[in-house]
Amino acid sequence: MLNFLRLKTLATTNKFQFVRAVSHGAQIPLVRCTTARSVMTALTCFAIIMLTACGSGNSGELTGSLERPKWSQAVPYGTVLLKGGSLQVGQAEQDAFSSNYQTPKTISLKAFYMDDTEISNNEYRQFVHWVRDSIAHTIMGNMEEDENGNELINWEAPLDWTDPDFLEEVSEMIFSGGDMVFSGHELDTRKLNYVYQTFDFKAAAVNKDRTRSRKDFVRKYNVNIYPDTLVWIRDFVKEDGGSYNEPQALTYFSHPSFDEYPVVGVTWDQANAFCNWRSKVFNGFRHRNGLYQQLEFRLPTEFEWEYAAKGGRNIATYPWGGPYTRNDRGCVLANFKPGRGNYTMDGNLYTGPVYQYNPNDFGLFNMSGNVAEWTNTTFDESAQWFTHDLNPDFRYTPENPNDVVMQRKVVRGGSWNDVGHLIKTSTRSYEYGDSAKSTIGFRCVMDVIGTGQTGR
Repeated sequence: MLNFLRLKTLATTNKFQFVRAVSHGAQIPLVRCTTARSVMTALTCFAIIMLTACGSGNSGELTGSLERPKWSQAVPYGTVLLKGGSLQVGQAEQDAFSSNYQTPKTISLKAFYMDDTEISNNEYRQFVHWVRDSIAHTIMGNMEEDENGNELINWEAPLDWTDPDFLEEVSEMIFSGGDMVFSGHELDTRKLNYVYQTFDFKAAAVNKDRTRSRKDFVRKYNVNIYPDTLVWIRDFVKEDGGSYNEPQALTYFSHPSFDEYPVVGVTWDQANAFCNWRSKVFNGFRHRNGLYQQLEFRLPTEFEWEYAAKGGRNIATYPWGGPYTRNDRGCVLANFKPGRGNYTMDGNLYTGPVYQYNPNDFGLFNMSGNVAEWTNTTFDESAQWFTHDLNPDFRYTPENPNDVVMQRKVVRGGSWNDVGHLIKTSTRSYEYGDSAKSTIGFRCVMDVIGTGQTGR
């Protein structure tokens, strides 16, 4: 019996179609079938193939493994496919400050998915609640074993954060005594730590000591993931005065009115922890449903970010393609600081909703202004001189934490608090990876599996 039969069309003429049947690695001899539309002719053709196949056995031909699993690549919700291509990165016009930070260079990039907006407060809150609930489940003992004996959280167990008895059981997560500043039960956000590990493929690739174990290249992290809400005050404090922004500090991340605004006050480490968690949730669902695993979410490289910001244009000063920050009707095209002391000319005092303003030609919103965005790239003034022209990137993790120069990470896009020059697609800037700012957020990317423009 044939459990699997594949017909491979070899040639077609006006009267005949030549097919070869392949079954379990055996190629059946060439069979000529007429292409008449009658059902009888089709059945006769199939019978000839079946009879020929049953007596052929394994011919020893190289057909490739026929038992490979089927797979499909899902487009992650809220992302846009950016086909691979080449472009000229770097300064799109005169280098006004003669910094030479943005030397023009032609590069090529593989396809990837990118979030169409910056990560919003509500999206980041999903991460915070997952970490909060995972800690509570652990305290409550809501654990179970899988078929391999691994201890996992039982997410089906109920948690009621409004129940006083439940809050008493997880009291170690709640402020108590003199730390209780406001009324009610306040979550101690210092306890919201996310623990994960990654494998350092680059270190493994350049390693020449073949006696080293795989565990030598495992990197472990323990990151407190709650946003620093005090950035709204700290960023504007001066020795001789300051700025009144306490309402932002109290409400920006917690109040529903800001759900669709970009999350800020997150460090580079927190952004990476979010990417790891998002990958775990995304691929965990696929694994439970028998679907192929996909590559992990991560921060974009600065070159991927610039490619995305230009929206398919080789040279574009701003994401909308033009050299000006206003359209022909005088309307401001991004959320930035258009005039000295004038923050409201663009319709926003601080940040704006993540879907505000028109997207660029790739369908990406706010690639200029609103919040600057973390990238995966370590900042070096001359990076474009020594990085490769194929999927270029520069990443460096200093062994000495006091090596602050190498702690600098590239941020791109400019923010609501920046002037027009800083929101250009080619402008490079940096911030220290352990710093949180009211002007910096992020968005994620995921590599497309495959090497073609669409990964197929």
